[in-house]
Amino acid sequence: MRKILTLGLIMILAGLIMIRKDDITTIINTYLYPNHNVELGEKNEYYRDYDFLYVQNTTDFSPSSMQDILNIYYTVINAGKTEFSFYCPKEYTECLNDVQVLARSQDMLSDINNFVHPYNGFSHIETEFNSLGKVSIRVNKSYSINDISEINAKIDELYPKLVDEKKSDVENIKTIHDYIITHTKYDSDRSDKKIINYKSDIAYGPLIEGYGICGGYTDVMELFLERMNIKSYKISSNQHVWNAVYINGSWKHLDLTWDDPVSIDGEEFLEDVYFLIDTNKLLKLERTQHIYNQDIYLELKET
Repeated sequence: MRKILTLGLIMILAGLIMIRKDDITTIINTYLYPNHNVELGEKNEYYRDYDFLYVQNTTDFSPSSMQDILNIYYTVINAGKTEFSFYCPKEYTECLNDVQVLARSQDMLSDINNFVHPYNGFSHIETEFNSLGKVSIRVNKSYSINDISEINAKIDELYPKLVDEKKSDVENIKTIHDYIITHTKYDSDRSDKKIINYKSDIAYGPLIEGYGICGGYTDVMELFLERMNIKSYKISSNQHVWNAVYINGSWKHLDLTWDDPVSIDGEEFLEDVYFLIDTNKLLKLERTQHIYNQDIYLELKET
């Protein structure tokens, strides 16, 4: 008889839990995380303190829309964090669904990654969440501490040789553009045969090893633009990546990879066809690898 009563009480309790599970979850949530006052904390030295049209830095880590989630991810990555957690508020019923959409979309994550300083960019990012609405982000960086140390030392050496304060920004960018191209060989083994001999996809390859693919060319240019305090970001299509540069009051395209064409006989070329051009000209020149989502890279939207 006692066993029957115990079983009955368990069933009643289970039923109440199922009926009132939302209230119980709220109580637990409130008890464990009473205020959800999430703060970003210290930012690293590579944080960009300016915003873009697609993503903006935020201090509000309680999202109410997909745009808020995008801004949170951008802010966390931009600040150089390797781990961060925030909470979906109960009122935003689709929050966890939207987090899942972003977490599962490599394209969306890559687009966010293009707006941060290369040293804060990730090679891989992981998202975990639970039924209480806690979302945890883990960021695996593209650059190691040793990579950054060697690259910075090389840029420290080159910068005073390449950048002349008496010259215009355009002239100095052209000097850097020419230096990178003439000192870098396109890594065809990696791009065509998937043979990895160099770190050619990041700035280490062109600057230290002398080999690059589009990611490496773009990152090197990005690092020099940062030193020059010129706003920029990486812009990408499904097949390619290059630089977007804010210069003389407008945004322009800068593609070092396509200005360093690969010849059949191995002869080296230096071109400036893709040097600080607008979107109309870019798409007249080439409409395969340079077709990009203009609703993301809005600063360069075709007019």
